[in-house]
Amino acid sequence: MSDELLYVYAVLRTGPPLLAALEADTGPVLGAGLRLVGHDGLTAVVEPVSAADFDEGPLRARLEDLDWLAGVARAHHGVVARVGRRATTVPLRLATVCRGPEGVRRMLDEAREPLTHALRRLTGTEEWGVKLYTGPAAADGPPAPPAPPAAGGSGRDYLRTRIEARRARDDRDDRARQTARTLHQDLAARASGAVTHPPQHRALSSAPGRNVLNAAYLVPTADRQAFLDGVPHADALPTGFRIEVTGPWVPYSFAHGPADAAGAP
Repeated sequence: MSDELLYVYAVLRTGPPLLAALEADTGPVLGAGLRLVGHDGLTAVVEPVSAADFDEGPLRARLEDLDWLAGVARAHHGVVARVGRRATTVPLRLATVCRGPEGVRRMLDEAREPLTHALRRLTGTEEWGVKLYTGPAAADGPPAPPAPPAAGGSGRDYLRTRIEARRARDDRDDRARQTARTLHQDLAARASGAVTHPPQHRALSSAPGRNVLNAAYLVPTADRQAFLDGVPHADALPTGFRIEVTGPWVPYSFAHGPADAAGAP
């Protein structure tokens, strides 16, 4: 078996014109330049990479280095986007690595059923992301508790203020959940697939406000405009809410490829 480590970016159907175009795209990304490994109607886009970074032991340590991981993620998504512009593509998970072309072919063979299903499902589609935010004023969390009553003040008034503050916070949260639920149901009805991701944490985003919906929608390319027409304009949203739409993307959220394989098969 070859000791060469091949980083696997994506899988697509084998097709001679496409192969010629991709073989010309050989600029190095994470290693020695892109290559193609075909097996029984499927083709993997791969790149030879250094064992010092991507063999099983070093990779496990590298995955704790967020700066290094961010660089790999940018390279990975860049290659997948280039491939996705040419053909229906199943992106593989970050840091999927096989040993030599025979390891890649074994992976393609073992994952044939889910990969073939994904390629059928994703043909002629694209992914759109939609995030819903509450306004900054409503995103700052619950209001600070009122100061304890001064000497001689009314404890009853203090408790009443606490109850009213909690009630106002609960009302805001209920309104945000209902607005997000309604928006997601409306957009999902216009798509062929929909998934929700965990809300984006404010510490990881420069976007103002609190993220209350973080969803992805699989949309037939022919229905793109109908889907986008279903996204409410800013003036149609309840006061204090904002929508962010991104795309079209290669449909990462709807590609179910094989699990990560660090250093093997």
